[in-house]
Amino acid sequence: MPKTIAVFGAGPGLGRSVARRFGQEGFQVALVARTPSRLNALTEELAEEGIEAAGFAVDLADRSALPRTTEAITSRFGPIDVLEYAPAGPDWLPRQTPIRDADVEAFDFPLDLLLRTPVALVRRILPGMIERGHGAVLFGLPVAAGTPVPQIGNMAVAASAARAYLHNLHTDLTGTGVYAGLLQVAGMVGGSDSARYVAEHWDPSTLPEPLDPADLADACWDLYLKRDRFEAVVANADT
Repeated sequence: MPKTIAVFGAGPGLGRSVARRFGQEGFQVALVARTPSRLNALTEELAEEGIEAAGFAVDLADRSALPRTTEAITSRFGPIDVLEYAPAGPDWLPRQTPIRDADVEAFDFPLDLLLRTPVALVRRILPGMIERGHGAVLFGLPVAAGTPVPQIGNMAVAASAARAYLHNLHTDLTGTGVYAGLLQVAGMVGGSDSARYVAEHWDPSTLPEPLDPADLADACWDLYLKRDRFEAVVANADT
């Protein structure tokens, strides 16, 4: 029976490439994002490559909708074998707050997106993985999860909290057959909404070369396959 990966945050950058990479390895792919038209286009694209995929439209900020979404995925594909969570989008950028300017409210959005929502998903999906004795939880987070970036302090703090959660989970899952790992993304992801937004609002000559999303997807697959470390950091060679 084919395995299933659920890609939460299935955008045109990392999510698309992870879906393709795991699909090439025989996985069925559940694509989760807000926009039905985008999901339909990506599903069709993967189908043309011989990858079985289906889209599930939901706003990841609406945690009350997550049970319906995971139930729809399992009804369509069976149990989720890999939970991949890497939300991103241009709506992040206006919400970034330097650490000196961050008040209590500045942490609401990033903590919801980067910690509370994935924790809710893990709580729903992990017990089945443990019962079956196999599975994986993969997060994709900005490199600020492990390196101070005070210019985006509110996002950095939330990403650090998400990294700490996943690292503790990684340790606790030892011996269960279930793996938890982290991809830290040190740059803008080529083809992503965020990369396009930045290119439209800043001088392109001042920006570093975007990361190749295929390289990021390969790093995710390597973490999943080898399970010999908690995290991997992907950056440009000149970073």
